[in-house]
Amino acid sequence: MKRIAILTSGGDSQGMNSAYYAVVHHAIQNGLEVYGIKYGYKGLIEGKIERLDMLDVENVLHRGGTALFTSRCPEMKTTAGKQKAVENLRKFGIEGIIVIGGDGSFMGARALSVEYGINAIGIPGTIDNDLAYTDFTLGFDTAVENAVNNIKVLRDTVYCNDRSMVVEVMGRNCGDIALYAGIESGAEVIVVPEVPYDINKVVDRIKNNQAHGKMSNIVIVAEGAGTAEGVCKDIVERMPGLNIRSVNLGHLLRGGHASSQDRLLGIRMGVHAVDCLVAGKTSRVIGVHNNEIFDEDMVEALAKKRVFNKALYDLAWHLGESK
Repeated sequence: MKRIAILTSGGDSQGMNSAYYAVVHHAIQNGLEVYGIKYGYKGLIEGKIERLDMLDVENVLHRGGTALFTSRCPEMKTTAGKQKAVENLRKFGIEGIIVIGGDGSFMGARALSVEYGINAIGIPGTIDNDLAYTDFTLGFDTAVENAVNNIKVLRDTVYCNDRSMVVEVMGRNCGDIALYAGIESGAEVIVVPEVPYDINKVVDRIKNNQAHGKMSNIVIVAEGAGTAEGVCKDIVERMPGLNIRSVNLGHLLRGGHASSQDRLLGIRMGVHAVDCLVAGKTSRVIGVHNNEIFDEDMVEALAKKRVFNKALYDLAWHLGESK
């Protein structure tokens, strides 16, 4: 193998640039030519492909977002779109491709590999942490850190006003950001899609805490379980006159410099992805388990069922109660 390419696809996540940096450095150091594809599969189909050298990634390691830019690309799901993508790869003599993204991005990588013989490796880049085969995805740790920092700021204002706050965080149908941010910020209530929403339990927790003199409470809601506005409304209907507000942190979680954990994880995954291509592997995804980097068959990995950390959720619920 002489030439490889790298793209980032779907939602951006912190740590993508760390993986990008590592891929370029490690590949060149192994005698490979590296090409960057801008705007994900959309850029691949449109031929936005440029050769890279180490200077191109000189200042990207710490940055959030993705220096390669990204986009959604429905066209990659069509035969015509996939054929155009392959045509452009072959035009540049590219034999292997590293795709950083989530499950949708991986399906595109699998199609390139299985249907067209392009060696493809996937690196999990999504703040949602919703891929079952790996303990953590790139961007998750930073998203949690951003959520915790924002909640810490909110604590200052709600405490001095005896006010409660319902905070909505991203995560699609995965409650991990809400769970980890909730327990790390000392939230009194965490609402996630993996545990049935019971407004009466939420209200009982707030009333109990008030009875013990705790007048300000943080309720964190994962977007897959509801909205901050909706949960706030449900609470007020049962506790009229309660001093409570709602806020959606939204895309604040995606921005900012990558955490040290996401930087290191991105570097380690990027290096492993290059090693996979050098070894002739294809249709593999990179993951981390018990702090060890590994690669696994893409189809088998995506077929796994995610297991929610109920024990951590129960611990968070226990710690949020005043007595």
